[in-house]
Formats: sequence, structure tokens, C-alpha cells
Amino acid sequence: MSNTFYITTPIYYVNDVPHIGHAYTTIAADVLARYHRLLGHDVFFLTGLDEHGQKVQQAAAKSGVDPQAHCDRLAPQFQNLWKKLNISNDAFIRTTDTKHKTVVQQKLQQLFDQQLIYRADYTGWYCTFDERFWTEKDVTDGLCPDCKRPVERLSESNYFFKMGQYHDRLVKHIEAHPDFIRPESRRNEVLGFLKTNPLGDLSISRPKSRLSWGIELPFDRDYVTYVWFDALVNYVSGPDYLLPQPALNHYWPASMHLVGKDILTTHAVYWSTMLMALELPLPRTIFAHGWWTVNGEKMSKSRGNVVDPHGMVDEFGADAFRYFLLREVPFGQDGDFSRHALIGRVNTDLANDLGNLLSRTTAMIERYAGSRVPKPERGTDSDIDRVLQHTAGQLKDAIGVHLDNLEFSRALETIWGLVKLGNQYIDKTAPWVLAKKPEDKSRLDTVLYNAAETLRFLCLFLYPVMPKAAEGIKQQLDLTLNFSKPLFSSDITWGGTVPGTEIVKGAALFPRVETTTTSQGAKTVNQDTPTSPSPAPTPAATATHITIEDFQKIQLKVAKVLSAERVPKSEKLLKLQVDIGSEQRQVVAGIGKKYTPEELIGRRVVIVANLKPAKLMGVESQGMVLAAGDAEVQELVTLISDVDPGTKVK
Repeated sequence: MSNTFYITTPIYYVNDVPHIGHAYTTIAADVLARYHRLLGHDVFFLTGLDEHGQKVQQAAAKSGVDPQAHCDRLAPQFQNLWKKLNISNDAFIRTTDTKHKTVVQQKLQQLFDQQLIYRADYTGWYCTFDERFWTEKDVTDGLCPDCKRPVERLSESNYFFKMGQYHDRLVKHIEAHPDFIRPESRRNEVLGFLKTNPLGDLSISRPKSRLSWGIELPFDRDYVTYVWFDALVNYVSGPDYLLPQPALNHYWPASMHLVGKDILTTHAVYWSTMLMALELPLPRTIFAHGWWTVNGEKMSKSRGNVVDPHGMVDEFGADAFRYFLLREVPFGQDGDFSRHALIGRVNTDLANDLGNLLSRTTAMIERYAGSRVPKPERGTDSDIDRVLQHTAGQLKDAIGVHLDNLEFSRALETIWGLVKLGNQYIDKTAPWVLAKKPEDKSRLDTVLYNAAETLRFLCLFLYPVMPKAAEGIKQQLDLTLNFSKPLFSSDITWGGTVPGTEIVKGAALFPRVETTTTSQGAKTVNQDTPTSPSPAPTPAATATHITIEDFQKIQLKVAKVLSAERVPKSEKLLKLQVDIGSEQRQVVAGIGKKYTPEELIGRRVVIVANLKPAKLMGVESQGMVLAAGDAEVQELVTLISDVDPGTKVK
């Protein structure tokens, strides 16, 4: 098998600014490119812009500029977004590049010389949005069958590519290569279409009298190239002129064309038959993913619900946005975007799970081991140690299977299995308890080392999806990982973290997005906003008896601590995020002198769930944690076994 991995996105129309669909495809391609580089493959990752065609010409006219100026104005918006999203493309193609135009004209001339292009008069229904003709049987109620926009009747002379003669050959290729079109549902759609609709020939020109913005036909100066013929050729023109040396023979056929499902036909049918005519191998895989809606509705400017990727990155960070898009929905299916769901992923998966695992581990190494990763005691592993090591050791193979199948969500689910296991390992081994007994020093060292080693594995496997977070873990643990090297080309074994390495505890990897609930839903809260002071506590009343009815008014519930941090400027107050089954809450507790934040995470405590919310040092508390003690806290009220959060305490 070839060591090359050539992956492409579609080249995006520059009739408008980039949206979530552009970001989705490009992020997925980037993850695969980064993953294959780690495997040691020779990767070429191509993306870019489709700058010709009627839609671009119309958008430029609407803006009052010529088409090239319009393209030059919008191109940086895509390039800047890819930088913000940490996209690692090797090349960026623009179809207005002179060398791309030359390749397109060469391919057109080749087909013309082979008598595979001819001129004929044609009358049909034309869709301006899709820039394609439809036959009478395709059109219903005067609407384009693809975009449902009105079509217009056109009669004109054009040049046609003899696409129809490749019909049977294309069907045989699809049937003989199950991975050629993926997922399988899309493959079945294309085969079903081809078996019920004989391919016609494809109009590959537009008269300049109707459309001037395009690549001129080399054999007739009165015509420009159909935008799809121009655009699809980018996949073979890019490797030959965007690299220091022509490399089409080295990288072709492409390993993967990633496309949205709306342009599958043009890739699976038009592009495939063009390649057959040009006597070039077909790409190994064309994968068509689904669309994103917003809160259940189709995105549109008129609805005002278009998701701006720039804004998402500015608010939540590139890694959180990348993670959400690939984790939330199985790749290939349609997905629904909601800000609420994104915040939930950030707070639960990234802040509570991954972020806390890092902060707990580094804080305990700092506190109990002088900020240096301790040396584990060999030969004394317990069952809980072996389970952790085994789970980490299985990651490479499991993730490899998922990414080969473009199952990004399942790959991340597998990684999060180790994240959660790492937190459970800390909860069950309780380093804060071991630290109190000198005779448990060797066990403490082993536990802290294992926690650090778990993070090394996570750092490696998170890198393709969240490169910045991986770099953050690497820096805090001072790991000697070079992500530009083929780190996945050999076995990844337990024990790679070097004892004695000095950790550098840093800021939270993923700060929680603080929200408060209003009648309109979740609203982001700025914690720096001044708040009115809490009322002064009233003197304690003399103890009196209460009735059973009074006691029954108090709702005591089991709560699992998801995250914990100190309240600024207070040595006593800790801010806890807790799970009480039906919801997550924020509770402020005066237990900071007795407990460190990291030793609380994962514990099951008892809270007063129906206490009126109050603010302590400007931080809202939605409940009270029960603890024993008079002047000072001596011990939390906790549960011995793992009772479900939300369970009532009677």
C-alpha cells in the first residue's frame, strides 16, 4: 500500500463569507491529515476556493465591484478562519490562479482532441443557483430538484462532454469498490440513481454573452468553462503547481475527497467520468457528510440563525468548537447545532472531565511530590492500576479503527473512556489520604505517576482533534513529544513519562462557561460583574424543637462533585459544580481550609437542594453542602458507596 495520504475538501464558493458547513468539512479533513502524519504517512492536504461562475459574478455585481476584486476581498476571510481553527492544510488553491487555468485548458483541449467534447444546440431548464441544466422530467412545478429554486427556460448552443458513454463503466466501478462512495447510504443513493437514469451528456460551457466570468475554452474564445468542470480539476492541478516540484504522479489517486451531501453527484458522477475520459485513476474514497441545522431549523440569513465560525472560536476557542462539531453527531449524518449543547460539552466533557483531570494531577504532584513526577514502585501494581494501563494501551488500535471509518464521534467517545477512568482512578486511590501516612509514600508516588502517564496518552490521542489542548497538556507536564514526528508509527507503551520531570502547573485547560438560567434560557454570566453585597448574617437563635412537618420541608439530596476551585480572595470558600441527577448546580462551601479542590472531585456529598440561592463574595450558591464541625469544618457528610446523584437523603 502507498505511504501517501492525499485528502481534499471541496473548494468553497466565494459568493459569501465562510459558514459552519465550510468549517465542519475542513476540520474533519484536518483531523485526518494530522492523524496520518502521526502514522508516518506522506500527507498532502488541499483546500481552497472556487472563484468562477455565475453566482460569484452576481455577488460581485451586487457589491458593485468586479469579480476578481470580490474574490480577493473574500479569500482572506477563509484563510484567516483556517488559521484560527488551526487547520494544517499543505496548500490553498484558488481557481483564478493562472497555473490552475492553464491545467483546466489543457484538460479541455485533451478531451476535445479525443472527440469527447462536441457542440450542439440545447433547450432546457436552467438553475442559476446550481449553475446546471435540468431535463423536462427532472423539473416539478418549475423548481430545481436540488435547491427548490425557480428554473428558467434557456435555448442556446453549448459544448458537451460525452459523459453518457461512461455510465456502465461507472456503475461497475462503484459495485466493485465498496469504499469508493461512503457512507453506504450515499453509495446506495448514487447506484439507485444510475440504475434508473441513464447518464446524458454534460454541458461544459457557457456563452460569454450570458456569463463572462470563467476560464475561456481553448478551442472557442466565445465560451467559458462550466464552473464544475473548472472546479473539479483543482484536485489534479493543485499537486502539480502548488508544491515545489510537480507531484500529481506521487499523490494521485486521492485517498479521500470530503464533500457535503449536496455535491455528491457532481463528485461521484461528473468527476468520476471526467477522470475516466482523462485516463486517470479514480479517487479511493468520496465521503459525503450531512448538514447542520440550528435549533432544528435550516440556517438562513433571513432567519438570522447562521452560525459564524469566527464568533464561535472567539467565544469558546478553536479546540472546543472542533471538539463539539465532531463529538456531537456521527459523521455522515445531519446534525443540529445549539449554543446550549456546545456549552454543555465545554462544561461537562472539557472542563469537568479533561480539564479537571489535568488540574488535579498537576496540583497533587505540586503539593505531594515537590512539582516533580515521582518514580513509581515497580512490581506492585494493583488491579486498578492494571485496568488503567490496559485501557490506555488499547487506545491506538481502537482509535485507528474509528478514524479509518471516519467515526470521529466514536473515536472521541473512546478517548473519553480513558479520561473518565483517569478521574475515577484518582477518586478511588485518594492520593490526599495516602499523603497523610508516611508508610504509603511509595503507593502515593505510583498513583501520581500513573495519573501523569494517563495524561501523556491523552495528549497523544487528542492532538489530531484538539492540537492546542494537547500542547497545553504537553507543556504543563513537560512532555518530550514532537508532534511533527510519526509518533503513531510504532507501539505506544506505558511508562513513557520520565520520573523527575518538573511539571509547570498552568491555567485551566478549558475554563467553564458560567451561565445563569433565565426565563429565556441559558445566559452567559460575567463573573467580574460587581454584585450587591449579601445581607449580613443574623445572630443564631436559641435552639428550639421543630416539627416533622418543618423537617420535611428540607430537601436533602446526593450530589456528585464535578469540579472544584477556590473563590478568589478567600482561603475558606470553594466553588463546586455538582450533579444532582436532574441538573447541575453551583454550590459555594466554606470547606477550603480542610479540603483542596482536587480531592473533592468525584466525591458524593449531601446538599440542601431547596435552599434559597445566595451570593457569597459575589459568587452565587444554589444550595448548601453538609459538613460536621463547630468553629471549623472537620469532615464532609459523604456516602460510602456510589449512590446515584439526585437520590433523596431521608
